[in-house]
Amino acid sequence: MKDPYGTEIRKNRMKHSKKFNFDIHAICNDLRKYQKDLYAISEIDKDKKFANKSFRRTT
Repeated sequence: MKDPYGTEIRKNRMKHSKKFNFDIHAICNDLRKYQKDLYAISEIDKDKKFANKSFRRTT
């Protein structure tokens, strides 16, 4: 049984990789730029390690 979510993720990841000719450095730089732009337009506090407190590690 194929996982439809995994298939969709792999398809989009392949499309993104082809866009940068499978150059890992260019792909990572694009993802960093996307993340930076995402933080710039959101209300998330950049100094906090996790913006969503539900992802904090419990002790």
